[in-house]
Amino acid sequence: MTDALKRLSDEGVAIWLDDLSRKRITSGNLAELIDQQHVVGVTTNPSIFQKAISQGDGYDQQLSDLAARKVTVEEAIRMITTADVRDAADILRPVFDATDGQDGRVSIEVDPRLAHNTKATTAEAKQLAWLVDRPNTLIKIPATMGGLPAITEVIGRGISVNVTLIFSLERYRQVMDAYVAGLEKAKAAGLDLSKIHSVASFFVSRVDSEIDKRLDAIGTDEAKALKGKAALANARLAYEAYEEVFSSERWAALDKAHANKQRPLWASTGVKDPAYKDTLYVVDLVAPGTVNTMPEATLEATADHGEVTGDTIRGTYDQARAELAAVAKLGISYDDVVQLLEDEGVEKFEASWNDLLKSTEAELERLAPTEA
Repeated sequence: MTDALKRLSDEGVAIWLDDLSRKRITSGNLAELIDQQHVVGVTTNPSIFQKAISQGDGYDQQLSDLAARKVTVEEAIRMITTADVRDAADILRPVFDATDGQDGRVSIEVDPRLAHNTKATTAEAKQLAWLVDRPNTLIKIPATMGGLPAITEVIGRGISVNVTLIFSLERYRQVMDAYVAGLEKAKAAGLDLSKIHSVASFFVSRVDSEIDKRLDAIGTDEAKALKGKAALANARLAYEAYEEVFSSERWAALDKAHANKQRPLWASTGVKDPAYKDTLYVVDLVAPGTVNTMPEATLEATADHGEVTGDTIRGTYDQARAELAAVAKLGISYDDVVQLLEDEGVEKFEASWNDLLKSTEAELERLAPTEA
């Protein structure tokens, strides 16, 4: 084992785990990862919960109680998922306290079926924050056009947010703008800005998956030479935008009021193409003030053989622009790719949510008490 995770942490990258289950909580595994693998946060999504609930018997007791009360499937899901998030938040509370609220965070997502409905997303975010009732929770809101005003509204109420499903540089700038506008709203309302935190989840591997597919279809040597470059280039230029926004005059006024920068979070960092090194989206995206949320396999790979060589983002911006320009020159539309990925991302989370509904409904029926 290397101590790559410590080096990563020392470089200013917060290591978060992209997974949660009751077994991980009750077995002590989450506490162990915090203690030994430098994990300082947890992210969840509908796919993660669907997998957790459909495997094993860790939820049987709670499901049996919920079945006896004849609650709706939606209510059962919220009771189960918020219980896990609450318990994980309690385990991470010492990290939260030690980092003055920056890390030690657990994310929980609003119902993805509401992704394009601003009012419903805002209402659900408020409800989730109330239900979990832990200061170290982040409410996940998608970076759709409907999600952007909800981000401003929720931040303006003092609720910390993880903005998810960001693929494009333009949308990322809109997300940062929504966050800053929310802080301005919170400041006008007299809220303590130092207590409001946010991360912006910029998705990485899916960009390569889609662009590589199109490069393969072109099939020339020039096209093949560009495979595996677009996702890193895109993320690196996102960091450039982050540096720009959070050193602006507009930000300076909020900085004086002790506001926190919205950190870029690299999401979807598990490698999809086995031809690429399994730590690619970790070791090649190192810069201070970032978060990398990893599936367990990526975390283990980084711990085992990750080569952390310092900052691998700053100083790469011209090269990143050249690589994206070379992809565009071959006729691959960046705008088309990122819009497709956003649409597919929302659809995948909706599909996972529907699978979660079905799995939970089946479990409630299986555990329902027999009528006397």
